[in-house]
Amino acid sequence: MRVVFAGTPEFAAVALDALLAAGFTVPLVLTQPDRPAGRGLKLQASAVKQRAAAAGLAVAQPQGLKLDGRYAADAAAARAALQAADADVMVVAAYGLILPQWVLDLPRRGCLNIHASLLPRWRGAAPIHRAIEAGDAETGITIMQMDAGLDTGDMLLTGREPIGAGDTTATLHDRLAALGGRLIVQALRAPALARTPQPAEGVSYAHKIDKAESAIDWTRPAAEIERRLRAFDPFPGGVATLAGEAVKVWRAEIADGRGAPGEVIAPGPVVACGEGALRLTELQRAGGKRGPAAAFLQARPVAVGERFDPT
Repeated sequence: MRVVFAGTPEFAAVALDALLAAGFTVPLVLTQPDRPAGRGLKLQASAVKQRAAAAGLAVAQPQGLKLDGRYAADAAAARAALQAADADVMVVAAYGLILPQWVLDLPRRGCLNIHASLLPRWRGAAPIHRAIEAGDAETGITIMQMDAGLDTGDMLLTGREPIGAGDTTATLHDRLAALGGRLIVQALRAPALARTPQPAEGVSYAHKIDKAESAIDWTRPAAEIERRLRAFDPFPGGVATLAGEAVKVWRAEIADGRGAPGEVIAPGPVVACGEGALRLTELQRAGGKRGPAAAFLQARPVAVGERFDPT
């Protein structure tokens, strides 16, 4: 079977590794163009491009795929490369570009998507983050036959994964990436898979994470803020202001106590919320490294009565 692969971040790279380890022929890999990254803003290849290069695979990086769009020349070149690849199927995982109909129709078996949720819950760009933020007890992977909608295609295969009380997006991401790799290999090896339309009930959308969401609203319940901190680890974290200084809050745990939202009500520091309180356990000063609250307090003591405000 000839499998064209389209993906960009580490989540997708794990799936590409699984396809190669399973012995599938991958004549072409599509991934996003190199982007500036790091303090020096040097161009950096995506995780998928790095894996593909290491495996000696052909790579295309179109800026767009609409044949009549802004990047029509890129799209035309991508179409020629896809036609030459003569794929039986395209596997897509966190690619980052919408696939127009001509792409969906090109492979003989169409395009299969590895989506990090149990559809139809959490369609969209940030399903792992939003599942943790919402307090879901479980999530999973759905292998889906792609259509023109946003994660609306028929379901072919699902795998479930519990969300632990201490899970962050980083830890859950790694387990789901491995599960996605296993399931896509299983799906491609199966002689036939039943196509199950997604139910109309239970649809929700995982909107892209905005950096502005990092501002901690201390008027919210402690349990909600704690989940959001785990959902926003490793990006964008939680941010509050302490005496004019921006402080990143990475981890916290539920604590007892009452006070004005944002007020430090006990050593730790323990901060009052709209409902309940949080003991902040992992913090980071501007320009510093994230670390345990004890290390933060050695450099910047926090007195009871001080106040954390949103940035």
